[in-house]
Amino acid sequence: MSNGDFHVDDKYRFEVGGRSKSFAQIANMPDSYIMADDIEMPVGNKLPIWLVGFLY
Repeated sequence: MSNGDFHVDDKYRFEVGGRSKSFAQIANMPDSYIMADDIEMPVGNKLPIWLVGFLY
């Protein structure tokens, strides 16, 4: 797995960035998500980074 900032279970790919982060680096990859700062609610595969705090 070469794209994305981090991977979980060799299946899920996550790219971390700000509100305007695009899917360019993880385009057309299954199970890929953007963890974005400065958003309050998830939109499609773009999730607010604060949600990670609930999992820690």
